[in-house]
Amino acid sequence: MVYCSSSLALAAIELFVHIEPNLQPDDLVSIAATLPASEPVQQLTPEDLPPDWWSDNFEPLRNLGDAWIRNKSSLALQVPSAPLHSEWNILVNPLHPAITQLNCDPPQPFHFDARMYR
Repeated sequence: MVYCSSSLALAAIELFVHIEPNLQPDDLVSIAATLPASEPVQQLTPEDLPPDWWSDNFEPLRNLGDAWIRNKSSLALQVPSAPLHSEWNILVNPLHPAITQLNCDPPQPFHFDARMYR
């Protein structure tokens, strides 16, 4: 599964909540991608998820994701963001037949502003 966000700012927040300042990779990059218009994005709303979907109990969500990948029902799955519930992440299924239609820009260097770690 390729874990993406609907904006670079959200992607930064998603990573920031999971990374210790001293573990930030020196070679971190961002890659913008465009989904093919011919592939509808499937969506899971908070109502479709377990009641505590934002907690540290990842197993129910992992099971949902594993089933989605195996079923290949869509190239992309839109899911709510745990740190910002009103924002959306996009999961991309690399096993889906339309993966070759995903248009990716070249990687761009990315660094967190040092003020974020104060």
